[in-house]
Amino acid sequence: MKFKAVNFYTTLFIIVIFLQLYLPSFKVNIFVQLFLLILFFTLEKASISLNFLKTIAPLFALFFIGFLGMAINKYALFNITKDIFHFIKPLLGILIGYFFYKKINNFELFIKTIVLIGVASAAIHFCLILFFSRTETVSDVRDLGRDNFLELFSLFFLLFYKKFQGVSLFNSRRNNQIIIIFLLISNILYFSRTMIVAAIIMLMSIYGYSKITKNSIKIIGVLLLLVGLFYAYLFSVKIDRNGNALESFLYKVKIAPSEIVKTKIDRENHKDLWDHWRGYEAKRAFALMEENPSSYVFGTGFGSLVNLKFFAPLTDNSNDKGLKYISELHNGFPYILYKTGILGLLIYMFFISKLYQNIYLGNQFNFVFISAIALVFLFTTLTITGLYNTKDIIVFILGAMLFFKEETLIAKKA
Repeated sequence: MKFKAVNFYTTLFIIVIFLQLYLPSFKVNIFVQLFLLILFFTLEKASISLNFLKTIAPLFALFFIGFLGMAINKYALFNITKDIFHFIKPLLGILIGYFFYKKINNFELFIKTIVLIGVASAAIHFCLILFFSRTETVSDVRDLGRDNFLELFSLFFLLFYKKFQGVSLFNSRRNNQIIIIFLLISNILYFSRTMIVAAIIMLMSIYGYSKITKNSIKIIGVLLLLVGLFYAYLFSVKIDRNGNALESFLYKVKIAPSEIVKTKIDRENHKDLWDHWRGYEAKRAFALMEENPSSYVFGTGFGSLVNLKFFAPLTDNSNDKGLKYISELHNGFPYILYKTGILGLLIYMFFISKLYQNIYLGNQFNFVFISAIALVFLFTTLTITGLYNTKDIIVFILGAMLFFKEETLIAKKA
């Protein structure tokens, strides 16, 4: 029976991940994940540890804070439902990862599963590049898939499994090398600035530099200096926005900081607007909050919308006028602040900080990668809404690793 359960829940986990990556409907994904959790609790006598409850309690608190602002404002039911789905999404992902692998209870199988579905995703990526799209520029390639953290975690899990576990994940050294090269090339071809930073964060965590020590502060200082020199070079030369592959990518890197924080934007200047879209969204959200200062405390609530003051071409339908009101922002910090206020933002940061602190539990696979995930979320919250990104798959990995963390702590006490 145990063998059948392992196959059954591993298969369901793979299906959930692939749907999350490739099924465009956010609502369908939410309903599928809800259904699978209900199915799990119907079939299994599930238990949950107090430590795990404490870990995810901030996300439940954030979810319920969203109802406070909603209670004193009148919003459309459709928009309320949409926000509820957004804020319940990371909880569903973590719970699926936790409960499925609590039942499977095989750490090596979990890592192999992530690696192999990462390989499958990379194969799909290569097929799309080679056969199904025009890929003349970096932007063309990027449009096939802007980020894929499944492949990034697959690569890092395979690269560093032996470092932490003492044995290779696969018996064949040649197969290991082929898979690593395959995943590495696919990761590079996403041309994702966010993935590059996430990779640096994971490397720093793996080698202990994410701990706050004198040595790590020196290393971070050197890195910041190198980044500063790199940006000094970028701003000293003219880079064409529509240039060749390398030039186009460097232009995106050059504008990355101002893209997030710049709020003085000329809406009539389309180049300026789209280069700094995240800043414009945040500017509009803050302007609306200033009209009702109490919203800074517990937010505007579920169902609230941000008025862009013009119809932005944000839909796939070219016949639409565009969207004038949006419910989600790219920059997760203004997004969380807008929906749940300072109270919600503090709770979010508390959740991230508690995950980060795992690095101090010891130099073991689960502790290191959970801490790295926290720092990755801290960064991706700036760029792609972090935990509340509708396409995020890291939460599923996090849920499983929180279970294996518990097993590691129990084994250490024994």
